Amino acid sequence: MRTPPNERLTSDIAEPVLPAAAAKAEGSERRCILSGETSARDDLLRLAISPDGLVLPDVAGKAPGRGAWITPDRAILATALADGALRKGLMRAFKGAPLTIADDLADRIEAALSRQLCDRLGLELRSGNIVLGSARIEEQARSGRVATLLHASDSSEDGRRKLDQAWRVGNDMEGSGMRGQVLPLDRTALSVALGRDNVVHLGVAGNPRDMRAAERVLHAVTRLVTYLGHDSTSSTNDTGRGATGHSDQPISGPATLDEYVKD
Repeated sequence: MRTPPNERLTSDIAEPVLPAAAAKAEGSERRCILSGETSARDDLLRLAISPDGLVLPDVAGKAPGRGAWITPDRAILATALADGALRKGLMRAFKGAPLTIADDLADRIEAALSRQLCDRLGLELRSGNIVLGSARIEEQARSGRVATLLHASDSSEDGRRKLDQAWRVGNDMEGSGMRGQVLPLDRTALSVALGRDNVVHLGVAGNPRDMRAAERVLHAVTRLVTYLGHDSTSSTNDTGRGATGHSDQPISGPATLDEYVKD
């Protein structure tokens, strides 16, 4: 049956929603309360408030109640904390609700993102997607069975260079200069996360046709290194940092909303 002129289409015969519009309808984008720019929610960091008004990171983005989203950049956060922009943005987001911003919020966020990465590595290990041991990593990397190569921050340059070369061979990328990711986590943090002794290097199993595990790990890696302002493809020196935060002082109280609820 033809539609009469000027008659509005009904929902059952309307054109399908475009993917981009559908993504927005599903709430996949959020606005940063500091910059005002809209980005995919996976590219932002959610802040939430505890029942007593303490502002805490919600790195999984699943805590109940109202939330506020910020760009995951420690330098930007430090400026916003110093000039009061963060408090103003949070007051708008939470409709003037009483809130407390901890002095060590930046450290809590770093600890939460580090924990998220460590938890992801632990899950992938239990799923059989993590390759450990330099000899085994080299063998599988050279045969094209390592999708992503990761190094502890305190790993040696010689050790990284040898495995990087094997990884390039396995990916037909010799001469490209492609290198594994040096994490902002040292061997102690990685060993604790994976329940193994002296984890200095690790590979994520996969190949160009199956990057699912690597993509999950790299998402967590990218969130952490972006927050810290690191180049996600660069290496660091041999004196790395663990997963307990930027400062040397221990974090007082829960680092995330999940830990607050558990307490």
